[in-house]
Amino acid sequence: MEAGIKLALFADLVAVSQRVVATAARLGKVRELASFLRALAAEDIEVAVHYLSGQLPQGKIGIGGALVRAAAGSRSSTDPMLSIAEVNRALQAIADDHGPGSVVRREQALRAVFERATQEEQRFLTGLLLGELRQGALEGVMVDAIATAAGLPASQVRRAAMYAANLGDVARAALSHAAAGDAAPGHAAQGLPSQGQRAAALGDFQLRLFSPVAPMLAQTAADVDEALQSLHGEVAFEWKMDGARIQVHKRADDIRIYTRTLNEVGAALPEVVEQVRSLGARELVLDGEAIALSASGRPHPFQVTMRRFGRKLDVDQVRRELPISAFFFDCLYIDGRSIADHATRERHAALSDAIPAALRMPRIVTSEPGAARGFYQAALAAGHEGVMAKSLDAPYEAGNRDARWLKIKHAHTLDLVVLAAEWGHGRRVGKLSNLHLGALDPAGGNFVMLGKTFKGLTDAMLEWQTSALLARETHRDQWTVYVRPELVVEIAFSDLQASTRYPGGLALRLARVKRYRDDKTVAAADTMDSVRRLYAAQAGAPAVAPAATRGRDPDRS
Repeated sequence: MEAGIKLALFADLVAVSQRVVATAARLGKVRELASFLRALAAEDIEVAVHYLSGQLPQGKIGIGGALVRAAAGSRSSTDPMLSIAEVNRALQAIADDHGPGSVVRREQALRAVFERATQEEQRFLTGLLLGELRQGALEGVMVDAIATAAGLPASQVRRAAMYAANLGDVARAALSHAAAGDAAPGHAAQGLPSQGQRAAALGDFQLRLFSPVAPMLAQTAADVDEALQSLHGEVAFEWKMDGARIQVHKRADDIRIYTRTLNEVGAALPEVVEQVRSLGARELVLDGEAIALSASGRPHPFQVTMRRFGRKLDVDQVRRELPISAFFFDCLYIDGRSIADHATRERHAALSDAIPAALRMPRIVTSEPGAARGFYQAALAAGHEGVMAKSLDAPYEAGNRDARWLKIKHAHTLDLVVLAAEWGHGRRVGKLSNLHLGALDPAGGNFVMLGKTFKGLTDAMLEWQTSALLARETHRDQWTVYVRPELVVEIAFSDLQASTRYPGGLALRLARVKRYRDDKTVAAADTMDSVRRLYAAQAGAPAVAPAATRGRDPDRS
C-alpha cells in the first residue's frame, strides 16, 4: 500500500450502501458509488465492488443461514473499527478453513467478526452472507459508477466487463493507484493513472480461448414486422430452437463445451466434440444451440434435451438413444484473433468459412416482410419456437440483453423471477403453489411484480418447487412464503394489460408456467425493459411509466 493512503473503514462502505438504497434515481446511485470508489486505495477497490454488488469474492464460505443469524445476535461494537480489508481477510480465512473441527472454528471466527462490527455493519454483513442484500447497486449501475469514477466511457468499462472474471477485476484495472510519476495532471493527490493508461488497462480484457463468456441475449418483438421496423434495412433472421445454448472453444484437438451458466459439459456431448474437432480452423469460439431431434428431424421438448447435460455414466448408450445435434449461429474467435467486436455480417462470414452449412442455424437476410413471415412460418412448421432477428451491424455484447437482437415466438413467453409463493388448497394443500412473478427494473434496481399463476404446474414440479422455495425463504405471512429472487421460470401468457395493482403498471394475462429455467441465472431473465417493449408493441398500448416512478407493490414486503 502507498504511503499516505489509508484503507477504508467497513463502516464507510455500509454508509454508502445505505445511501444507495435511499436513492431512487439511477444517476444518484451512480454518483454515490463513483464518489466512494474514486477515493479508495487499490487494495480495497475489488472487494468494495463485490460487497456493494451484494456478492462475496469468495463465493460460498461454508457458513449456513443459522450460523449467520446466530452470529448476528452477538454483542456489537459502538465504534467503527473494521476496515474493508480486515473483513475480507476474515471471510477468506473462514472459506479456507477445512477439515476436523472446521465447523466450530468457522463459527467462532464469524462471531469474532460480528462482535467487532457495529449494529449497522452487522445488518449489512448478515444480508451479504445470506445473499439477501438488495441495494440497487446492480451490475449495470456499477459499470456506470466505475466508468464515472475512472473518467472513461461506460462502453469501455462494459466491454471489459464482458471478458473479465468479475466487475471487481475491471474496477481495479480502471481505478488502481499508480506511482506518483505516472499520475495525470489534477490527480496527483490520489495518484490516479492517466486516462490513457486506464483505458489501456481495460483493453487487456479480451475474449480468450477456454475462458467462456456469458452469452449475448435478446429482447422481444411481437412479430417480424416490428423487428424489421426496429432494426431497419436488411435483417438476419434465424430459426429459434428450444434447445440448450452452448459455447464451444477449440484449439486443435482440445474441445470444450460450455453451457449458458459457463459449466463445461463436453464429456456429456461427445458427438458435438467430434464434429467440432473435424473442422479445419485450428482455433474457434462458436455460439450455438444443442438440441435433441427425433428421427424425422422434429425437436424433442426442452426437458428431453436437458437429459443429456450433466450425464456422467453410460454416455455412449444415451447418445445412441438420444443423439444431440448442434447448430451454430455466431463465431467470436478464429485462429488467434477475437472478432466479437466486429459486426454481425463479418462474424457470420467467418462462421460460414469455418463450418459447413449442416452445422449452421437456418438463416436468411432480408428486408422484405413477406420473406420474413414465410421464414418464420417455416420455423414453426418444423416444430421450433420462432425466429431471431439480428441487426447486421451489431457487435457481440456478451452477457447483455441487446435491442439489436430480437426474439419472435409463436406464443408470448417471458423468463421471470419467482418472488414468493402461496400455499395451495385442495389436493395442493401443503405445497407452495401460486407463484408471485416479477422482473428486474434496471432503472430502480428492484424487482417489479407482474402477476401470479398456479397454472401449468405438474405434481412433480409442485414437489420440487416447494422444496426449492422453502430453501430460499426470507420470511412469511399466513398464506405466503417470500423468497430470495434466485429461481427463473418461463411463463407463457396471452398478453399484457395495464394494471393499477402493480408498481410497473402492467400485469400478465392468462399466465401459466411453461418450465423452470435451471439453465438460466436471474441475470439472464427478462427485465422490465423487455416487458415494456412487448407491451408497447401491442396495438393501441399507451405508454407506461417505469416502476421506479410508481408506488410499491402491495403484494410484496
